[in-house]
Amino acid sequence: MVKFEKLTAPSTGTAIRFENGQPVVADNPIIPFIRGDGTGVDIWPATQKVLNAAVAKAYGGSKSIEWFKVFAGDEACDLYGMYQYLPDDTLDAIRTYGVAIKGPLTTPVGGGIRSLNVALRQIFDLYCCVRPCRYYAGTPSPHKRPQDLDVIVYRENTEDIYMGIEWEADDAVGQELRQYLNDVVIPANGKLGKRQIPEGSGIGIKPVSKHGSQRHIRKAIQHALRLKGNKRHVTLVHKGNIMKFTEGAFRDWGYELATTEFREVCITERESWILGNLEKDSTLSVRDNARMIEPGYDSLTSEKQSDLDAEVQAVIDAIGSSHGQGKWKEMVMVDDRIADSIFQQIQTRPQEYSILATLNLNGDYISDAAAAMVGGLGMAPGANIGEQAAIFEATHGTAPKHAGLDRINPGSVILSGVMMLEFLGWQEAADLITKGLSAAIANQEVTYDLARLMEPQVDPVSCSGFADAVIRHFDH
Repeated sequence: MVKFEKLTAPSTGTAIRFENGQPVVADNPIIPFIRGDGTGVDIWPATQKVLNAAVAKAYGGSKSIEWFKVFAGDEACDLYGMYQYLPDDTLDAIRTYGVAIKGPLTTPVGGGIRSLNVALRQIFDLYCCVRPCRYYAGTPSPHKRPQDLDVIVYRENTEDIYMGIEWEADDAVGQELRQYLNDVVIPANGKLGKRQIPEGSGIGIKPVSKHGSQRHIRKAIQHALRLKGNKRHVTLVHKGNIMKFTEGAFRDWGYELATTEFREVCITERESWILGNLEKDSTLSVRDNARMIEPGYDSLTSEKQSDLDAEVQAVIDAIGSSHGQGKWKEMVMVDDRIADSIFQQIQTRPQEYSILATLNLNGDYISDAAAAMVGGLGMAPGANIGEQAAIFEATHGTAPKHAGLDRINPGSVILSGVMMLEFLGWQEAADLITKGLSAAIANQEVTYDLARLMEPQVDPVSCSGFADAVIRHFDH
């Protein structure tokens, strides 16, 4: 049993363990929680009350959560000392019990940890940041049809810009690297011409690995397999038209994974066109099929036409019998879209998308943009998931000017709690909260951030009052 410096673990309850990346959960799991800084003082008690009520109602006492308070952020410094934002006690608790939930945390100013959220993700190798964005009826939104958006952003958490490998413009080592790139690396490439990195440039490195990409996309495909109908859909979001060997590779490695490890349950968009064409006309020739999937076919060189013909024939030979005759329509569709295009498409035709698998920076932007469509970050949950741990979290900041006023929206942490319950396999309790929260909003029992945007405006409820409303609507 782990020994803590300043904490006492619950005397009852069972640690969650992981097998093959999946949690093994007893009926009384011990779950560490971090209250959070700023408004965490308000939103965590509201969230805890809702989670406890849902579990009690769903399971009649046969299941319960043993909560274990641990510390991070400003609250940790109060207990452990100055600059002790992320004490070993907290890390040991998460490592021991596997699953944790937290409110918003302060980002320390100055040296040391750049972000506590980033630090937790890196320490526990929580490589998938999962952010569902769906609309709850009655939530004010700037969009005409926000109800059409129901997506889950799978954002890679450990590579891309999150590696933080960069040098300031006046850093001596960075400038030495710049000179080496200019004198040796760029000329040796042979494809970059006479390009040079200008003097006075800051330099950042964006690593994207096959292992990191595929383990992340694997989680996205596994999630899609739990969905039904046209929601069994994973879109690889990338900027591979420009960054061909990082973002383009992410796309290519995603397709490779789908067509090897997940071959029996996946279809690519292009493969679906080929099989779909044959289903409409079983006498269709390979060449005519190729013309249909490539509108500019007849203007291509004969060599490229032959390549397209070979592609069509290879798909028919490989998966025609296993995926054809409409069987592919029940499988996970894997396609890809350019990142900037997705910003437009989640607004103009959001109903066409389900799971968006992205690298780090693209996922950050897209998840916030999607959250804005359905009510803002106050209604946006998040999870960070790895092979041996998972942390569920608020996606908004600490908003210290609102702390202690019992007015802030606890929706983000409550919905993160819903994600946590689903992760535990406690779907019945998760569904109660989703139903209660939906009904509370539809009944205009909302905190000030949503109340002021409603037309006509309504009188807001408090943070704790919103929690009570959610619980009261479990049966509605």
